[in-house]
Amino acid sequence: MAEFLFEIGLEEIPARMIAGAQAELQRRVVTLLERERLVSAGVASKSFATPRRLAVWVADVAERQEDVAEELVGPSIKVAYKDGVPTAAAQAFAQKAGVAVGALKTVTTSKGEYLAAATTKQGRETAEVIVAELPKELAGIYWAKNMYWRAGRPERFVRPVRWMVALLGAKTVPVNFGGYEAGAVTYGHRVLFGDEAIVLKSPGEYEQALEQGFVVADVEVRRQRIRKAMDAVTRTVAEVRWREDEELVETVTQLTEWPSVVMGGFEAEYLTLPEEVLVTVMRDHQKYFAVEDKAGKLAPHFLAVLNTAADEAGLAVIRHGNERVLRARFNDARFFWEFDQRVPLVDRVELLKNVTFQKELGSYAAKTSRVRKLASGLAGLVLERKCELNPVALDEAASLAKTDLTSELVKEFTELQGIVGGLYARAQGYGVATAEAIYDQYKPVSMEDSVPRTVEGAVLAIADKADTIAGMFGLGKEPTGSKDPFALRRAANGIVKILAETAVALPLTLAEIAAAACGQNETLAGKVRGFLAERLEFYLREARGHAYDVVKAVLAVGAEDVRDAVARAEAVTAVRGSDDFAAVSAAFKRMRNILAQAAEKGIAPAARVEAVLLTEATEKALAERSSELAADVLALRGERNHKAALESIATLRPQVDAFFDAVMVMAPDVEVRANRLALLGRVLGDFSGIAEFSEIVTAG
Repeated sequence: MAEFLFEIGLEEIPARMIAGAQAELQRRVVTLLERERLVSAGVASKSFATPRRLAVWVADVAERQEDVAEELVGPSIKVAYKDGVPTAAAQAFAQKAGVAVGALKTVTTSKGEYLAAATTKQGRETAEVIVAELPKELAGIYWAKNMYWRAGRPERFVRPVRWMVALLGAKTVPVNFGGYEAGAVTYGHRVLFGDEAIVLKSPGEYEQALEQGFVVADVEVRRQRIRKAMDAVTRTVAEVRWREDEELVETVTQLTEWPSVVMGGFEAEYLTLPEEVLVTVMRDHQKYFAVEDKAGKLAPHFLAVLNTAADEAGLAVIRHGNERVLRARFNDARFFWEFDQRVPLVDRVELLKNVTFQKELGSYAAKTSRVRKLASGLAGLVLERKCELNPVALDEAASLAKTDLTSELVKEFTELQGIVGGLYARAQGYGVATAEAIYDQYKPVSMEDSVPRTVEGAVLAIADKADTIAGMFGLGKEPTGSKDPFALRRAANGIVKILAETAVALPLTLAEIAAAACGQNETLAGKVRGFLAERLEFYLREARGHAYDVVKAVLAVGAEDVRDAVARAEAVTAVRGSDDFAAVSAAFKRMRNILAQAAEKGIAPAARVEAVLLTEATEKALAERSSELAADVLALRGERNHKAALESIATLRPQVDAFFDAVMVMAPDVEVRANRLALLGRVLGDFSGIAEFSEIVTAG
């Protein structure tokens, strides 16, 4: 057994692509070695990544494959022999198997009798397997963008290859890819270590050797080093802390090989600008961390993560350079903020006619008109459901929502669209409800993002997203497979998340309102509704973590009320582990099957259950107990206390078990049989409003 190390060195990889590629390379290498019988399942492995390299280490790799005995199946006996004499087919098969014709045997398969041969497949050297198979795995790694870099060569990769390391124990494995043959030489930090080669003698010394070359190969070690350095630097200023930003921490971790941190400052006068603008400039444009005081207010400092090490004099120069760049960016932001205030938002509505939303759907002025109409319709439904909402503020927000697209600040900082509109609305004297609705109109942008803070903001966000979905569906631009160029799935996910996590009680029939606002028909409305239901299923599984059978069971009885569907899924998940619930679920599935089989045979249940036809004590007990429970369950469902309702249903187990133990549903007597079928139908109807229990997977 030996350790195996593979490293591929590249020109700088985009930070956003590194983590996925690191995980995929590790998975591919380990899977390759398992598939080729070179490691045992669950073998220890570790991956490494920096902007210039991806690497995998695997323990306990065999130095060659074991020989494997196998049975080859050849032609059928009818083809292999004619009048008892082996045919050319039999001889060719024997030659392929490496045995004499007389050594062939006969095996019986589902298709008849066939010739077979017992052979031994010789194992290959591990190095031979890796050389043949690893380049295929490298070529199969998914990258959002690939590139060619050698004229006339077929390989594509995220960036040009610059070196490779492949070590099996102390021996190099000559893997070829991208114009390079793997060896035992890697390279350290481009600036701090230069072009000096680092020669590896074994896979186990990889991390330590790179550390000496000013490279921290372990991503988690690098991440923690950055965090500790930011903590230490921040403590040099009294009563401040760096603002936690996990996504930015991940980005700078993937941008560096030998990280260090420097703190800079800026003039306090810039703090008169909105915090959102300052943080966006620091975070999105400069990759700086904001610093805040104990109250959470922005302080006139920032942290920059460097990919180098420097003495105090060097740090002073770097700090000064970063401060100068940030000051220029803040001056731009302040100029745009002041310049934009010269044109009020209401005067910018007309300018939206010159901003295209989508070629076939027209300008943002047209979209604004549709969204106002849609928001008004949705507001009516919300008010009908006794939910507080300010229709005037909502309409005002809908009419001004897109006006910040004409502002200079958004043109410069596009990631602030919506946010800038809300800030401008606040600065220009509009009400809080209007300003906050505009500010939150794009929320949530992901499943991890927060939902709008107000009902008006939630309705505006739903109207905006629903208009986009309906409009694109009307043009036949639905998502297909992994392709979703207009981010319609994200928009639908946002609608579902808002409906699930806010007080906005809107049914999925909002699809009809959205289709009507776009001038579309009922067919389109059905497509949009189905699309939203599909995303609700995704939300329940991926965001809430419910099992697939729970989700299917819940949605089978209704998906119109998203909050109710979520509550029902949570209730089913909470009780499905109990023996009584599992038994009742299995019994309900049995009832469903009996009714389906009867229908296939043309046997119909009675119109209603007749007490006089209940001849067995157990069926009388089931009828009586189920009637008693039905009223209680209905009341609990009305209170949305679905867990209690399910627990109540589970108490029906003794009567259900006794019924199936003693009663033959498909009795010879026609009236008795129809009455028993009606009883099963009534039980299912009374207790299947929370979930379709036949979808629940139970043991056995």
